Amino acid sequence: MDKTIIHTPNAPAAIGTYSQAVKVGDTVYLSGQIGLDPATMQLVEGIDAQVIRVFESLKAVAEAAGGSLADVVKINVYLTDLGNFAKVNEAMARYFSEPFPARAAVGVAALPRGALVEADGVMVLIG
Repeated sequence: MDKTIIHTPNAPAAIGTYSQAVKVGDTVYLSGQIGLDPATMQLVEGIDAQVIRVFESLKAVAEAAGGSLADVVKINVYLTDLGNFAKVNEAMARYFSEPFPARAAVGVAALPRGALVEADGVMVLIG
């Protein structure tokens, strides 16, 4: 299996034993992103800022892999409070256009570093 590790300074560095993304063939597996500022590696404050930071980081990693968020076919969103789901929908409407990727949204008890939201995805590069 031929795989390429994707890394960009425009998204937070991995804080564990994982890569920002891994490309296998035309498929790119985007690791989960929480609302860390890539420059300071500190969690941004509040759900609104965290949601935006998550999608900005996913966008940066997608671009580093040679694609864009338009190439994302599946996204998983994890929230510590499903009451914030509308905020995720609002942000997704700004970062994605129709046809939207498939999505799962899951309520979780906790996320790394006390984050309120995390998202990961799968991207397919064609062409």
